[in-house]
Amino acid sequence: MSAPGGGELSVETRHLDEVTLLYPRGFINAHTVRLFESELHQALLDQRFKIVVNCSGLHYIASAGLGAIMGAIEEIRGNGGDLRLSELNETVLNIFHILGFHHLYRIYPSELEAVASFRVAEGTAR
Repeated sequence: MSAPGGGELSVETRHLDEVTLLYPRGFINAHTVRLFESELHQALLDQRFKIVVNCSGLHYIASAGLGAIMGAIEEIRGNGGDLRLSELNETVLNIFHILGFHHLYRIYPSELEAVASFRVAEGTAR
């Protein structure tokens, strides 16, 4: 899905077993955040609480995007899920570190590792 007006963001959603994968491409800022929020919200409406945001195509995330993630995390974790991030570029990773978000969210070098982390967590919960 693309932002109205051919905007600065597109978000693709895929499902891999019980994990929802979001692929934001471009910039998440005050002008584009609604698109990202709507994709995240749709996952919650679909009762999909294991989410990986693959940031390989994300060039920048502003406070509006961070707020969207924070706004969804309570519902996600309250339903036994989590939101995990993968493949952050140096700019986005620095933003997460400066704001301390790396203490709140698990960040993985690859999508494969982020998806696999849900399976490991399930295995230890049994």
